[in-house]
Amino acid sequence: MRVNEEHVSRLHRESLVVDTHCDTIMHLLPTQERGPKTRKLNERSETGHIDLPRLIEGGVDCQCFAIYTARQENQHDALLKSLQMIEAFDRELQKTPDIVLVHNYEEILDANKRGKVGALLSLEGAEPLMSDPKLLRIFYKLGVRMVSLTWNWRTSFADGISAKRSQSKLTELGVEAIEEMDKLGIVYDVSHLSDSCFWDVADVKKTPFIASHSNCRALCDHPRNLTDDMIKAIADHEGVIGVNFAPNFISVEKADVKRLVDHIEHIVKVAGVDYVGLGSDFDGISSTPAGLEDVSKIPNITRELVDRGYCEEDIRKILGENHLRVFRKMFR
Repeated sequence: MRVNEEHVSRLHRESLVVDTHCDTIMHLLPTQERGPKTRKLNERSETGHIDLPRLIEGGVDCQCFAIYTARQENQHDALLKSLQMIEAFDRELQKTPDIVLVHNYEEILDANKRGKVGALLSLEGAEPLMSDPKLLRIFYKLGVRMVSLTWNWRTSFADGISAKRSQSKLTELGVEAIEEMDKLGIVYDVSHLSDSCFWDVADVKKTPFIASHSNCRALCDHPRNLTDDMIKAIADHEGVIGVNFAPNFISVEKADVKRLVDHIEHIVKVAGVDYVGLGSDFDGISSTPAGLEDVSKIPNITRELVDRGYCEEDIRKILGENHLRVFRKMFR
């Protein structure tokens, strides 16, 4: 049966669409590899995946922008790099009034009512904290509302997937950092965490946590993906898994929008429709699935969900309401 395009367009337009991970801020700064040429948030680019024109075209209402500094283990200048990224992002926001920094659930809704895209800041890897959980308070004041304690490396807080041989738990600092996040109202993100540390988080944490950009290991056996038991644990904590668009996380064969939605469907079958959302990893992945070449193609997910017979209520949950539920509970 042919999908009704007017129905898809209306449903996507009326939904609050949330993406919990992109690496666009990296591309706002000059680098040794790229030279002085940088992208602009307010200009449509022929490269990369995200800018304001394409966010609007894709109907994204709240985009989480990651601060990623862990280019190598024990990155000595991580704090400096993180502040430079925040400054560059703030500079771009000043020139792009239709994207506004949001700090809580109410501000996300207000931005949507005013026809603006809400921008949330996250720390991908806690290297900028320089082993001091108290610095979370400063990053909170700068707008950070989501934090992962690791990228792939070991930090003073926890182990990433590249350090999984140790089979360790969170360190004392890691537990202290998670407790501080709960006090401040920062969402904890387990994407990139080693399996053993994941299970320690599930044991220690009493409030919701998310996997901002991870898929299902049962469908694609990649260490960055989650086992079914992990998916259930996140659901037991009332958290959400944001499915990642990285092709090698989706399928060992050719990745496309249908195979990505297979991961959404698997999470629904394992845990329920209330625990899955979107976490593209746009601008952090070197290639994209067919049908999801950049953020403007997000409506293709809605189309595929409609084609599979999902009701409007469940599609709205997947597109953003599930993440918003966590934000409403956790943000102060």
